[in-house]
Amino acid sequence: QVQLVESGGGLVQAGGSLRLSCAASGRTLSNYDVGWFRQAPGKEREFVGVVRWNTGNSYYADSVKGRFTISRDNAKNTVYLQMDSLKPEDMAVYYCAAGWIPNLSGVSDRSSYAYWGQGTQVTVSS
Repeated sequence: QVQLVESGGGLVQAGGSLRLSCAASGRTLSNYDVGWFRQAPGKEREFVGVVRWNTGNSYYADSVKGRFTISRDNAKNTVYLQMDSLKPEDMAVYYCAAGWIPNLSGVSDRSSYAYWGQGTQVTVSS
């Protein structure tokens, strides 16, 4: 069992930056694929990006590519989502999730992830 806790959300102006953290307990997070998702009011939860456990490679949704970066600190058992050049449309509750995903095609599918955090709110003012 993996427990995930997100933190770092808050209010930021458009063009600003935030770094979200996803801290794990119970298991070693580096043994899992760790994804970030977000959900805006009235919308489906959508894929933001993922870092793969075996290669360390990261993949991103087109909407955030070039602006968001996922990294991991294995010593702290934590994965980060660095968000730069934030836009009002980035405003959402952000969730991290962990799982073992055999095929790259599955990383954007919510059902591929077994463990989820409670989410952290990101608000971007224009």
